[in-house]
Amino acid sequence: MGSVANGFESIAGQINVELKKSDNSEKLLANAYVNNNGKIDLNLNLSKKFNGKWSAALLLHNAYFGNKQLDFNKDGFRDMPTGNTFSMVNRYKYDNGNGLLAQFGIKWLTDKKTGGETLFNAKTDKNTTNHYGLGIDVERVEAFGKIGYVFPQKKYKSIGLQLAAINHTQNSYFGLAAYDAKQKSFYGNLIYQSIIKTTEHKFRTGISFLYDNYNEMFKLLQYKRTETVPGVFAEYTFTPDTKFSAVVGMRADHNNLFGYFVTPRLNLRYQPVKGTTIRGSVGRGQRTANIFAENTSVFVSARQVNIIASGNGKAYGLNPEVAWNKGISIDQKFKLFNKEALFSADFFRNDFSNQVLVDVEDPGKVKFYNLQGNSFSNSFQAELSFEPIEKLETRLAYRLFDVKATYEEEKLQRPFIAKHRAFVNLAYSFNNWKMDYTITYNGKKRLPNTITNPDEYRLQSVSPDFLLMNMQVSKSFGKKFPMDVYAGAENFTNFFQKKVIVAANQPFSPYFDASMIWGPVNGRMLYVGWRMKIK
Repeated sequence: MGSVANGFESIAGQINVELKKSDNSEKLLANAYVNNNGKIDLNLNLSKKFNGKWSAALLLHNAYFGNKQLDFNKDGFRDMPTGNTFSMVNRYKYDNGNGLLAQFGIKWLTDKKTGGETLFNAKTDKNTTNHYGLGIDVERVEAFGKIGYVFPQKKYKSIGLQLAAINHTQNSYFGLAAYDAKQKSFYGNLIYQSIIKTTEHKFRTGISFLYDNYNEMFKLLQYKRTETVPGVFAEYTFTPDTKFSAVVGMRADHNNLFGYFVTPRLNLRYQPVKGTTIRGSVGRGQRTANIFAENTSVFVSARQVNIIASGNGKAYGLNPEVAWNKGISIDQKFKLFNKEALFSADFFRNDFSNQVLVDVEDPGKVKFYNLQGNSFSNSFQAELSFEPIEKLETRLAYRLFDVKATYEEEKLQRPFIAKHRAFVNLAYSFNNWKMDYTITYNGKKRLPNTITNPDEYRLQSVSPDFLLMNMQVSKSFGKKFPMDVYAGAENFTNFFQKKVIVAANQPFSPYFDASMIWGPVNGRMLYVGWRMKIK
């Protein structure tokens, strides 16, 4: 579970994604990529230190794909939407060297995609039954800032303010159905941290504020809501020695739609002997489901949307999702083949006391409703990393994912989720060459019920299991201006789902469904690329 200082929404933990920073990244990083399907990716990162206090970075990315005829299974539909994605991050950092630190910047994303039948032309076929098509047009602008002060004479004491504002607009259509959405958000988080007498006892506390305004239009029906959530939090960290630490956190928030709620969380770490680390965690998470934005795949079908409102739900007539997450993990370092090796295992259990279910068990409908019954997930993962011979890094992993929910009084495995997954990764390097080879096993997945469809539009109840293989080789050269050239293959065995779309020959019939995806829709893909760095 994530820290209470980062909010109340985390249900299954958090991943901290750090973008390239202006003060410690390369002056220039350029990357160009192209694959045999016609997709082109370009990246350019620039950073500069202006003086001892100021630095800036510009991160640019563009992805273009224009192959309308990519159709591995020959069903008349594009396997990938065509279009262009451009994103930009411009960030600045100020450090006066005496405790005051500030970072701020802007992000911009524009994403335009067109999909559907290979013969679909948006100019002539949009909003008609000539050919089935879909289009998505996204514009997103974000401004962010962080300012903090570390007390020079008391490095353990600091105060910081985090700010973020987002404006997100999406205009889209799926066949004859339109979905348009606007979101305006603001987030503020003020954190103060210090110690209680000694550094064994640390604490941080603060206040936060979240504002979300949503305005959605789906099939001419409007869904509007505004959520404001002020909150307070406190977190205590106890570290009596290097072997043990405990982080206890609690926050209280008030949602203008759903009232007051509290979020407790506990994280423990224990190292009984050198090389062995045991971690445990438990905590509560709560979030409001955005049922349209999070489930656009079901719109690429003839399913009728049915929202079954709860008694006092105020977000689409539904209540928020609430879950308790408990888990334990063990990391063990040891010697194998006379080299360092690492074995790790973890188990996490998620129990939902409330959940917004996406029920597609009726092939003609997608139903959204609050959980009435049990819903849980059990996740077990084991991983072994070792080096059997010099410079051959080997990683083996297995994951068991048991996820069940109660769908209208029947407890079922969540569809499209493989219960068993495993992979083997081999990485070898020598004389500025790097080679990487990965085999991934994907187990069987339960598929939604299609028994009421005509025979030709029925699917099996369970998908087959399958293997995927990826490989890459790269060569580095140049000292003053280091460069890499690389080439690789994804899905090397050319495995792909043969029947991707239900009723592909009748896309405007009541049986059409392009959301029943359980495996890759593209076969073998080859690519080459070039990368250059100037430090």
